[in-house]
Amino acid sequence: MLIETLDTARDLGRLKEILGVMVRHGFGDTVRRMGLADRLERAGQALHWPQAAELARVEPPAQVRMALEELGPTFVKFGQILAGRADLFGPEWIMEFEKLHSQVPALPIDVLRPQLREDLGGEPEAVFARFDTTPLAAASIAQVHRARLHDGTEVIVKIRRPGIADTIEADLRLLQRLAALAEAELPALKPYQPQALVREFARSLRRELDLAGECRQAERIATNLAGLPHIVIARVHWEHTGERINVQDFICGVPGHALHALTPAAGFDRALLARRGTQAMLKMILEDGIFHADPHPGNVFYLPGNRIAFIDFGMVGRLSERRRDDLLHLLLGLVQHQPQAVVDVLLGWTGDGPGLNVGQLETEIEAFVDQYHGVPLAQLSLGQMLADVSTILREHHLGLPPDLALLIKAFISLEGMGRNLDPGFHMATETLPLLRQMAQNRYQPQALAGRAWRTLRRALSTAEQLPDDIARLLRNARRGKLQVGIELAHLKRVGDQIDRSANRLAMALVIAALIIGSSIVMTVKGGPTLFGLPAFGFLGFMGAVVCGLWLVRAIWRSSHRRDDD
Repeated sequence: MLIETLDTARDLGRLKEILGVMVRHGFGDTVRRMGLADRLERAGQALHWPQAAELARVEPPAQVRMALEELGPTFVKFGQILAGRADLFGPEWIMEFEKLHSQVPALPIDVLRPQLREDLGGEPEAVFARFDTTPLAAASIAQVHRARLHDGTEVIVKIRRPGIADTIEADLRLLQRLAALAEAELPALKPYQPQALVREFARSLRRELDLAGECRQAERIATNLAGLPHIVIARVHWEHTGERINVQDFICGVPGHALHALTPAAGFDRALLARRGTQAMLKMILEDGIFHADPHPGNVFYLPGNRIAFIDFGMVGRLSERRRDDLLHLLLGLVQHQPQAVVDVLLGWTGDGPGLNVGQLETEIEAFVDQYHGVPLAQLSLGQMLADVSTILREHHLGLPPDLALLIKAFISLEGMGRNLDPGFHMATETLPLLRQMAQNRYQPQALAGRAWRTLRRALSTAEQLPDDIARLLRNARRGKLQVGIELAHLKRVGDQIDRSANRLAMALVIAALIIGSSIVMTVKGGPTLFGLPAFGFLGFMGAVVCGLWLVRAIWRSSHRRDDD
């Protein structure tokens, strides 16, 4: 069915690779339940799969993680996004998704030279005063080299891997079709919005492919954080920057994972660094609505003067003003123990799905929030609370909007970094003053006037268009062109079942006609014979037998599919 959904044959090569990887990473729990682990081992030897025996006994989350790593950057990054979806997956899956990394060797400089010459307008050794051919770092989408401009500025040159865009686009097309199939054929997945999740992921990944877009995002965030002098974002050199290459100032500092170097003797205050990093991230999320979505230690450097540098703005999250208001109420509800506020926000995000027991959900959320009543702020883990709320939603088959996946992932990463820097760091303590200040700012006269003016403009615009809309509706009604769209769930599946039943009925009629016709032919004297019987009668009976076996097999397979469902 997947092949039938492809627009062209251009993705068949990549589909073959994906299917090959999926075959090698069979689901171990199914193999074990059927007692086929030993057989798979023998099959692996016959097919030259030395890892088959090991894979047969690996737990499903680990199998999926290894398969994603082997499938390449698109699937690795998709898994990293899923690591923030505790509303979709259990803890054992989240733990495996968090381990995802793409082991990609650096490309030799000779492979990059044709693309570099095209993007830079000359050889890199001529464009730069110095260009290191040995990569400083390599990732799945791009690799980084050090260089020096002719004015003496030390820079990094980030180069996109040749051909990676085509591979990622093919993967995204396949993912989008898989999501559409999953949503159409598996109604249980519909509340989790798989198509919307893949669309959001595709937008994020395409932005990451555009290295010039990454720099624009970095400059926008740098402008927003201009009032925080302790936050550093590398300057972009636009004369050498394009879609496949960007050049930025080299950041010289202590990498985020080298915490042992952040000592008082070196001039670092780890508690201050934790507070400053948290303040910067909260400002991006709650005030600006555009934030670094992957603040792991590899994307952070600590500089003298207790400054913090953020790098790699390929993955950036965005929140609308309405979403930020909802998030403000949600966090305040969690920290200030207001369960009804939490329930209202979550129901607004997830909607009242079919079969949802709203009363039970409200009771569970209230019990969850109430368990923290009287607990000091210093003992609250805001990231863990968000993860626990997501777990409650998963148990009720509710999914968060896809644009919030990056947000929850960023919150959990941020709190983890803060505690690694300072064991006494408390996210809730740092967050509450900012939340209260933002809540107060929302009700300042200027803010109220701004919202009222925007609402009035929307209302006036709607009122202005209303006469035209009514006139168009009446014209269509007079011409008999008034259309009403009705969407019936599973109507296509019912149609397919009717079509299959009609085909089987037609086949049964053909079989009956063959049997009757062959019986009549058998009574006719003369003519060619086969095995002592009239040839045409014998062939007719054989055709009826073959068709009958096919019909029995089709009915048997259909009944087994219904049993599985």
